[in-house]
Amino acid sequence: MKSFIRVMKALSDPSRIKIIKMLQHKELCVCELTAALGLAQPTVSKHLKQLEDAGLVGFEKDGTWVNYRLAAESESPYAEVMLGQLREWLDDDKEIVELVLRLPSLDRQRITAA
Repeated sequence: MKSFIRVMKALSDPSRIKIIKMLQHKELCVCELTAALGLAQPTVSKHLKQLEDAGLVGFEKDGTWVNYRLAAESESPYAEVMLGQLREWLDDDKEIVELVLRLPSLDRQRITAA
């Protein structure tokens, strides 16, 4: 039951749902997520850690960058099912649509230079 509760708690925050929906489209680093969501970097990092602990996201280091992506495989069957369902949910939500439309303009080089 712990795995189920962990996944449900991770998905109980609107910002974490937005992160999941953005990661459905492309891998993103913390700075890109921070810029898109308008949240502080430590807040985004905490959200990512909770999503990671639930088996919903993974990451890969690429030099100085850490790229976050949806988990390809998870030890939690609940995480896999919820990721599958979320692919079909909320695509018409106004906030999600706006975030997805902003994804192409997110440029980590420009963000970190500012």
